[in-house]
Amino acid sequence: MKDMEFIAKQYNRFMQMSVQSANLPDDQAMEIADLYPDWIPMKSYAVDEMVKYGVNADGETQLYKCIQAHTSQADWTPDTVPALFKAVGFTDSGVAVWTQPLGATDAYMKGDVVSHNDQIWVSTCDANVWEPGVYGWEVQS
Repeated sequence: MKDMEFIAKQYNRFMQMSVQSANLPDDQAMEIADLYPDWIPMKSYAVDEMVKYGVNADGETQLYKCIQAHTSQADWTPDTVPALFKAVGFTDSGVAVWTQPLGATDAYMKGDVVSHNDQIWVSTCDANVWEPGVYGWEVQS
């Protein structure tokens, strides 16, 4: 019988290939960020390919989308070369894009600011798991 670690690695690679080929919208990709492959140096990246690298301000896995085909270099990390990668989950002005929390552990807190449906929203309550426009959010003026 094959080694369980080997099988787990194959399953992980299968999931990575599946999420890449699914070409999910950014907000859905963020919900499964940990399934994307790690960014690595000396690899060819295609436009729209997504990788994970580091964590965002909330301590969650940060995704990046390749915006220019290239072969990566150790000193061209996604967080330092905006000509090659765009951080997923943020508007051009740096506001976090709303994603559906999985529960209390990643719920929004009062005062958190997000972008959703082309509007900026502010959470009006702690432990906010609702979609902006449904409950617990106000449009920022």
